[in-house]
Amino acid sequence: MKRLLFLLLFLGSCSSISIPPEFVYKEIRTQNFDLASWQKITNPKAVYKIYIEGDGYAFNAHGRPTQDPTPKGTLVRELAFGDKSPNVIYLARPCQYIKSPICSQRHWTTARFAPEIVNAEFEAIKTIAGENPVILIGFSGGAQIAGLVAAAKTGLNIKKVITIAGNLDHLSWVEYQKLPPLIESINLADYRQRFLDIPQSHFVGSDDRVIPPVLVTEFVGESWPVITVEGACHNSGWEGIYPIIWNENP
Repeated sequence: MKRLLFLLLFLGSCSSISIPPEFVYKEIRTQNFDLASWQKITNPKAVYKIYIEGDGYAFNAHGRPTQDPTPKGTLVRELAFGDKSPNVIYLARPCQYIKSPICSQRHWTTARFAPEIVNAEFEAIKTIAGENPVILIGFSGGAQIAGLVAAAKTGLNIKKVITIAGNLDHLSWVEYQKLPPLIESINLADYRQRFLDIPQSHFVGSDDRVIPPVLVTEFVGESWPVITVEGACHNSGWEGIYPIIWNENP
């Protein structure tokens, strides 16, 4: 109860976003991590729309790793909490909001897409949705997680993957940004063809300097739509696509 109260206070004060009453906070226990989620499930047999958080507050203004990767931005929560679909879940990444004993700085830096991270997200989604159809919506690094869960794992009924400012090939990303490689992470690029067999759509920001549109268009090619959102940078300017994503419900 104390941890839940802390989380509610955190969301209500630090992040300037309120939680609709129909969303219930649930911690999902996986083999290695406990994951934070907020869930609205009103028709258990309908499609589950699962919003996967980005990398969060992984680095400070000086480029140094933080001690807590919990996101400060509200983009993914705004999308999830505004979605009127029957079953909507906001799913955090490992070590966000909850510090499992295994958590260490590597899990939001070089190992942010490590096997144990992907496995935890997969386990959480499987626990929530079971065999029911799933739409995964991933922002930034959450897009890499969505892709890996859909393409590198089996056992989920994935109907579509939607990405926003998605980091789909982190090796190309670090090369483009001249950053150190994520040496402990697996990469969606190794499962690219399997991933491209899944229905998907991608939104990129014309002014995004973190995940430039060219990285997404080169990865997806002509296989699926890549929609440019004019004026959007990495963490803002996406409000115009909210209704498009909310209306996704195959």
